[in-house]
Amino acid sequence: MQNDMQMNLIEWYKREHRVFPWRETDDPYKIWISEIMLQQTTTEAVIPYFNRFIERFPDVKTLSQADLEDVYKMWEGLGYYRRAKHIYETAHVIVEQYNGIFPTEYKDVLSLKGIGPYTAGAICSIAYHQSTPAIDGNVLRIISRHHLIKDNIALNRTQKEITEIVSKLLQKHDSSSFNQGLMDLGATICRPVNPKCDQCPIVSTCKAYASHQQKVLPINIKNIKKKEIHYITGIITYKDKYLFIKSKSGLLENLYGLIQYEIESPYSFIENFEKDFHQTLMIESYIQDIKHVFTHRTWHMHVYHFVLAQPISHLYTLEELDNLPISTAHNKVLKTYIKFKNLSD
Repeated sequence: MQNDMQMNLIEWYKREHRVFPWRETDDPYKIWISEIMLQQTTTEAVIPYFNRFIERFPDVKTLSQADLEDVYKMWEGLGYYRRAKHIYETAHVIVEQYNGIFPTEYKDVLSLKGIGPYTAGAICSIAYHQSTPAIDGNVLRIISRHHLIKDNIALNRTQKEITEIVSKLLQKHDSSSFNQGLMDLGATICRPVNPKCDQCPIVSTCKAYASHQQKVLPINIKNIKKKEIHYITGIITYKDKYLFIKSKSGLLENLYGLIQYEIESPYSFIENFEKDFHQTLMIESYIQDIKHVFTHRTWHMHVYHFVLAQPISHLYTLEELDNLPISTAHNKVLKTYIKFKNLSD
């Protein structure tokens, strides 16, 4: 019966699989880049970024020789920029420790920065056809339904149980097609809400379907507290130039962004700025409130336009800003201000 499940899934995947550029290769470098990009980003959104990134950095050696700022620029718009830093650092490790050849052993792949069990499993199964499970939210949901697992899949012990199940299912089967089949099944048919069981290739062996529990499972109760942060965010200009500072640490490390303070008044913003930069600011106008949502926090940016009394470092024209890696949140603010300015002129 279990063999039926694997064969049905693999045959369905080979016949119905979605076509993506990273599926046209078994190059572990390209598979790695795609998997990192696909973290926290939809598949359709990743395609143009992947194509552009691979064109610019076709192999790990080219990536290792690039300037980090150039890597950030190619990543701009994808968000979660720490991913870009990790692949850049990992490229150096692969060149220095593995002579530029992507490691083939699961434990070595897993040891690389920014690569967790899912990504390591995906790379090893797809590129090297090793029987390594790749457990993500889709797989947790599918196996929970297929095996009628009623425990909370957000718990480590449940995830460990499902990993062991998938490890056994992979044995003596096409691991690449099986793992990618689970990915596609979760994305298109075995969806979180209203699964399309009438189109499912493994419905004949699905215990949740047999017991009419497919719309109940999985149990997925997370205890995540999202932090809400309010900022006064400053569009600071001097003539036709804008003040953008490169962040040295934190959430937007190595990206360029606007000055913002976690305070309640634009006048307090001026005081903080003059203390930090020893320059005088004049408040010009309130622009708009803008919200930007991260995974575990939300920024509420109360945007004001300030004007410098004299020029200082880190002032850029709009053309110069086009060539800098800028955080998505602050790009949103800049575009809003430009639209506001054009309407006011």
